[in-house]
Amino acid sequence: MEPKWLEWAKQLQSIAQTGLAYSKDVYDLERFELIRNISVEILSQQTKLDKTVIKDLFASETGYATPKVDIRAVIFKDKKILMVKENTDGKWSLPGGWGDIGLTPSEVAVKEVKEESGFNVKATKLLAVLDKKCHPHPPSPYHVYKMFIQCEIIGGQAKEGIETSEVEFFAENELPPLSIARNTKSQIEMAFKHLYNPQEPVYFD
Repeated sequence: MEPKWLEWAKQLQSIAQTGLAYSKDVYDLERFELIRNISVEILSQQTKLDKTVIKDLFASETGYATPKVDIRAVIFKDKKILMVKENTDGKWSLPGGWGDIGLTPSEVAVKEVKEESGFNVKATKLLAVLDKKCHPHPPSPYHVYKMFIQCEIIGGQAKEGIETSEVEFFAENELPPLSIARNTKSQIEMAFKHLYNPQEPVYFD
């Protein structure tokens, strides 16, 4: 579970963002801006990051505050799972990334697999919709929903992308060091459950 200070900071940011989007009263707008600044102050104190950086990344969005969506593709071959090595941290994750405006979740999964691994795939099954705060990820300034979509390879060949340096398949008992900001060991194990039992229900929360 995420620390309380992070939960409070995100709640304050959400209240402030929504208030700034819909309030008309100049005094209310001033108060919501103050709330937003408090949320930035909390994050700055706890993370030691510069306030300007935090405000640019965390407190610059407008409109009604909603969770971000992260799409991850689950692909098996010979009872092994496809993973890519991330350039940012040198660790491994399922191909994926933020949802794109104008694309369905399955279209995002297909696009990310092609860009990060070189394979052409088709989406076949939704495996899970998770709230990142309920799983053992590192603290994140964003409230994130994660969607895991099983895909089937229909062409292409293994090839690293702009954001990835290696492409490999791994057995469940031989997983590499994981990029846990993107996926956890328990989430990979959940994916293998669907491999062994195709009738496994969709996991949520």
